[in-house]
Amino acid sequence: MTDDAAPICLARPLPGPDDTRAGCAAARGVDGRPLHAAALKFFWGPMDCGKSTMALQMNYNHARQGRRGLVTTRIDRSLGPQVTTRIGLAHSAIEVTDGLDLRDLVRDAWAEGVRVDYLICDEASFYDLEHIEQMAELVDNYDVDVYAFGLATDFRSCLFPAARRLFELADSVARIQVEVLCWCGREGLLNARVVDGRVVREGEQVVIGDTANSAQVRYQVLCRRHYRAGDLGGR
Repeated sequence: MTDDAAPICLARPLPGPDDTRAGCAAARGVDGRPLHAAALKFFWGPMDCGKSTMALQMNYNHARQGRRGLVTTRIDRSLGPQVTTRIGLAHSAIEVTDGLDLRDLVRDAWAEGVRVDYLICDEASFYDLEHIEQMAELVDNYDVDVYAFGLATDFRSCLFPAARRLFELADSVARIQVEVLCWCGREGLLNARVVDGRVVREGEQVVIGDTANSAQVRYQVLCRRHYRAGDLGGR
């Protein structure tokens, strides 16, 4: 190689469209961050703790600093391709279907000239296990940050398979610190499914509902004592 030849970067197997050879020589991505500094982070908590709100806030913070990302969701409470929150915030999103490959999602964006520095993955506990593996690959092989948000346990107090895999693979796992209270005033830990005014413990793992009392199928966050007793309080 001659002295004036630009070095070739092999650190990123599939560079984004904005990458330049000179930029790679500095071992930095197109967003200015060091290559191989990406991370898979999982933020979890019970219903009503503000997971989707935090997801939208994180997307806003990163975009404000010039980073470019994609927002994905699966089975949002709105039943549409968007991330919605109970405090009224909303953002359009890409619906994660069984056949969607998150790696292809990023590659297709790059092929169209759209830079992707990060993914915001809301309702991640409803994703397939293959999607979680794809998240890890995007971080390790493509230097794309992935921020996943979701529940840890279902209405039976059992871990969602995708949440379990995120606990196993994520670089960091953090419980969202917004406190959710049981009707008794204790900390709410578990998501009870309520049908016809009673806590149910059998059925499909994923059933769409909300926390509103008027919902045909609703969910209520309870402390462990009252979850185990099936006690919904006086409401």
